[in-house]
Amino acid sequence: MVNSKDKSDMENNAEKRFAPADYKSEQSVRWCPGCGDHAILNVLHKAMAEIGVAPKDTAVVSGIGCSSRLPYYMNTYGMHTIHGRAAAIATGLKTARPDLTVWQISGDGDGLAIGGNHFIHAVRRNIDINILLFNNKIYGLTKGQYSPTSDRGAVTKSSPYGTTEDPFIPAELVFGARGNFFARSIDIALDTTKEVMVAAARHKGASVVEIRQNCVIFNQGSHAAISDKERRAEHTIHLRQGEKMLFGENMEKGLVQDGFGLKAVTVGQDGYTIDDVLVHDATTPTNFLHQQLAMMDGDTLPLAIGVIRDVEALSYEEEVEHQVESVRSKKGYKNLRDMILSTSETWTVE
Repeated sequence: MVNSKDKSDMENNAEKRFAPADYKSEQSVRWCPGCGDHAILNVLHKAMAEIGVAPKDTAVVSGIGCSSRLPYYMNTYGMHTIHGRAAAIATGLKTARPDLTVWQISGDGDGLAIGGNHFIHAVRRNIDINILLFNNKIYGLTKGQYSPTSDRGAVTKSSPYGTTEDPFIPAELVFGARGNFFARSIDIALDTTKEVMVAAARHKGASVVEIRQNCVIFNQGSHAAISDKERRAEHTIHLRQGEKMLFGENMEKGLVQDGFGLKAVTVGQDGYTIDDVLVHDATTPTNFLHQQLAMMDGDTLPLAIGVIRDVEALSYEEEVEHQVESVRSKKGYKNLRDMILSTSETWTVE
């Protein structure tokens, strides 16, 4: 969701007709050939051009990892910070400069391991930042250790006999932290990735976009079931606001309510008609159905891509700004010095 002021600013900027090239830096892109990060970067340039916020009003913050090199390739303000702290720094930046559009770039290791605490609290606070979570289920930069999203049994450099842990599911963390915006895409689904990035930027509050990304060196094919052309139609469902939840090669399958759960059916068989198929509504405050959709794994039920949840709520930086102005007006403070000297509890060190 977006308030009227932000919408007006976006429309005014859009009239300037920024092009994707306006957001590209002159740095040569240094990721492995075939890495999914290349596609995500190119789509981000296009999404920013469509959003229309000027490069000078945009900041891209990252932590440490392969994906965290992205700020170098942006002609915007950028911060390549420290491992796991991108959300904390992005929060501080947005609170100090609420006029900026702030993007956070994190991998599954950077964002959900050492940065997991900052991730859930940024979502809980509903700070107006756009978090792009690149999920390749591996540590790429440090050469192939398993990550918090690696599947149980995954054989990696740090788990040569297979992991003995269950992974985090990013959507589950977002919903557990009372998140108001969650979307998902795949690195090869360029149109969908652009669609969810634009929606994330227009949402007022913390937005999380999980992008399933392929690491060609250390985890090649980890998302093959949902990225291969031959299997994608049967294993993914693209959710669109106000539309029936249909999927399949010919959109012949749909999701229906089955007690308290969801069920995939073939329309026209076993007594199911198109009227039984659920209609997607990302904006309803109740998150139970949104969570069910986000938790589908692409096996028994198709993996949901697109905007899954987009609910309006109070944002952290606006509430902080209102609070500061309220106290300042009541107390008469003009600056920090006035506030300090207004109390009788002061002393002089000689």
